[in-house]
Amino acid sequence: MIKLPQSTLFLLLILLNLSLFLMPQPAAATQIIASVGRNPVNLDESFQIIFTATDTPDDDPDFSPLEQDFSILNQSQSSNSSWINGQSSKTIQWTLNVMAKNSGSLVIPAIQFGTDASEPITVMVTQDTSNKDIKVDEDLFLEVDATPENPYLQSQVIYTLRLYTRVDIAQARLNEPELADAVIEKLGDDSNYNTQLKGVTYSVTERKYAIFPQKSGALTIKPLVLTAEVLSTSNRPLFNGFFNPQMSKTKRVESKAVTLQVKPAPANFTGQHWLPADQLTLTQQWSGDVQAMKVGEPLTRTLTLQAKGTTVGQLPELGTANNSGQLKSYPDQPVLKEQKNAAGLSAYREEKIALIPSKVGDYTLPAIEVPWFNTQSQKIEIAKIPQTVIRVIAASDTPAPTPEIKPAQPNNIQPAPLAQTPVPQLTNGYWPWVSLFLASGWLGTFIYFVAKRPAQIVAMKDANEADEVQYKDIIKRLKNACAENNATTAKNALLEWGRQQFNVTSLGAVAMVCDARLRDEILFLNQALYGYDKETKTWTGKRLFQAFTENKARAKLAIAEDSSLKPLYRL
Repeated sequence: MIKLPQSTLFLLLILLNLSLFLMPQPAAATQIIASVGRNPVNLDESFQIIFTATDTPDDDPDFSPLEQDFSILNQSQSSNSSWINGQSSKTIQWTLNVMAKNSGSLVIPAIQFGTDASEPITVMVTQDTSNKDIKVDEDLFLEVDATPENPYLQSQVIYTLRLYTRVDIAQARLNEPELADAVIEKLGDDSNYNTQLKGVTYSVTERKYAIFPQKSGALTIKPLVLTAEVLSTSNRPLFNGFFNPQMSKTKRVESKAVTLQVKPAPANFTGQHWLPADQLTLTQQWSGDVQAMKVGEPLTRTLTLQAKGTTVGQLPELGTANNSGQLKSYPDQPVLKEQKNAAGLSAYREEKIALIPSKVGDYTLPAIEVPWFNTQSQKIEIAKIPQTVIRVIAASDTPAPTPEIKPAQPNNIQPAPLAQTPVPQLTNGYWPWVSLFLASGWLGTFIYFVAKRPAQIVAMKDANEADEVQYKDIIKRLKNACAENNATTAKNALLEWGRQQFNVTSLGAVAMVCDARLRDEILFLNQALYGYDKETKTWTGKRLFQAFTENKARAKLAIAEDSSLKPLYRL
């Protein structure tokens, strides 16, 4: 056995660790997500397949497996890099425009990017024959439909608009759907694709809205009107320019009116709040162990309600105050979110409640029930959280008092007296005069502020009253302007409101601090005032003031909820 010197062994260990460090490490697989632009799609319609990667994959993609069920019309690649808070991120996208070769549930197979690969997904391809009666001799036309046409009160209706065109158009103007006694929300961005009708290829622009009728009975969505400049394909000048522009003609097309037969809430629905939805879930989470809660320590309960096919304003409150003598509850301001996509609206409500017990024992929280109407199954259902029992134990971090133990003294020995430290006595020096001067200064300051405070309170009260009077005057002028359809006066009132409430000075800035519906109405007003769109010049103020009233109501509700919260230290 050869015995090496210790220095040689140490050097060999360093070389071994260095070689392991320099060895190539296996790279982590890049995640590639596949998605489609629309689902379902028609057999004769093109659609997009999008592959998204957050890092550079191992190799270029191999799209040949798609050709079994899809025809690839064209493809493109884009990338985006960003640097936020010291963290870099990268996104790479491959977009393919395809058409299905067969109808049915088709699988988009896993696509290899070298050693990386995407996950397979499914797209539903239908063979729609609803367009068989459409006359294809038109250069452009509108098609609208609503699903379902017999909805329940306050349930979601998907209103879809499609513009078919086989010519070049410019300066197209299209009005928005109008329906009294309904909430209308635009869903996402427009989608564009190609389709064939009786052998004729059309370019299609599709736009979707979510409509929530607020009244039962027959409600009619007025026809949509499109005005566009159609560019002529004949007599085209040899050179386009300022003096020889391309010829065009104005064309106006109109969609059909759609009538909804809105049904009232079922008579057997006994819930306090009528809540129709496509899907609904109710969950709870705890920040700690409910069976080992400690006296004086908070435990947070999080209640979450998620629903599809409804607005966030329709979701009911979940938590109830439980300020008994031994268990205090402190609810936080709820978190409200709304998400829009091609399938409709999704609403989210989250409530956090801090519970603080002051006594050992068991506490029972009642069950939470949310009755709702399933618009898919047409049945009444109840989302429920069963009653919860909390067990509170004594705080373990409170030490028990320890009795003082004195050492025993012999009977014949008297304890020595403690040495007394002499305390310095103030004599008639300058210290009493300094103390007197400081006390006099403190007393004068106190008297000054006591005398000044009433004047400050009166001044603040007068300023608040003046602001309130000005605020009411602004609201009154805005209401009158909207009733008279006076866009300029409505703009001035909104600007004054924005300056007073948010310290902003433009309509665009005012719009950005409002909720989505009021924001859209303010931007539409801005377009009517300054845009070149003649159709929007016929501005009406009814929808703007309705959205303004709803925005104000939500703001008051948020302030009321926030002011009702009690600090955690007030038991």
